[in-house]
Amino acid sequence: MPDPHTCDHAHRHLAEGPRVGIRHFSLADGAEFTARARESRELHRPWLFPPTTDDAYRTYAASLLEDPAKAGFLVCERGSGAIAGFININNIVHGAFRCGALGYGAFAHAAGRGLLSEGLGLVMAYAFGELRLHRLEANIQPGNAASIALVRRHGFRLEGFSPDFLYIDGAWRDHERWAITAVTP
Repeated sequence: MPDPHTCDHAHRHLAEGPRVGIRHFSLADGAEFTARARESRELHRPWLFPPTTDDAYRTYAASLLEDPAKAGFLVCERGSGAIAGFININNIVHGAFRCGALGYGAFAHAAGRGLLSEGLGLVMAYAFGELRLHRLEANIQPGNAASIALVRRHGFRLEGFSPDFLYIDGAWRDHERWAITAVTP
């Protein structure tokens, strides 16, 4: 019987690909998510700092669940139900802009297997379909080659450079701005 705290609930998936499904975060995902984040510290540093404690996860997940300017997605392996990674759309603006900013990360056990890439394709389809966004942006530190390769594979274009863009790990970090717009008929 599947563990109720894994993503292996097909009826809860918003979309599925051959190997992964995506669904929204839940507070019940905290134990697995934080364990995966702790296991993945070496992979994520210095780029990413997902929550590694129950309290931090509750705050993080609640923000994704309650703030209409955010949409959080867990990328889950269809076979095992394991959380492979996460993709969030932050700073969602509707109206004439219809844009959101991506944040994402694979967990160590899933890194290099193409699972996050498959999940990103599902999230993009959801964003351009269900959420009716026109544009997605990804702001990436220039040295993060894996992240840049991920968005390039999905057709994002480099639009510019933002010095001192985000405060990460105790310093303002430069970022490249990558974006993609929905194909309109």
